Amino acid sequence: MKYTVNGVCSRSVKFDIEDGIVKNVAFEGGCSGNTQGVASLANGMKVEDVIKRLRGIRCGSKATSCPDQLARALEKAIQEGK
Repeated sequence: MKYTVNGVCSRSVKFDIEDGIVKNVAFEGGCSGNTQGVASLANGMKVEDVIKRLRGIRCGSKATSCPDQLARALEKAIQEGK
């Protein structure tokens, strides 16, 4: 699934969900080291655990962050049954 992010430096995040496990996370744009780190940590985790850990994280004075946007994208994927 590809999700267009909002309010952060990255432009989008792609990922797959297989049997409730997050796989192949990749951000487009953003702070390369940070987005690669978040993607690496999320890969192989249960969807619910990623959402629980990342939802609500802020980046500086922004109301959201790349990790928060990944959590929101995963929530959307679950709602849409993807």
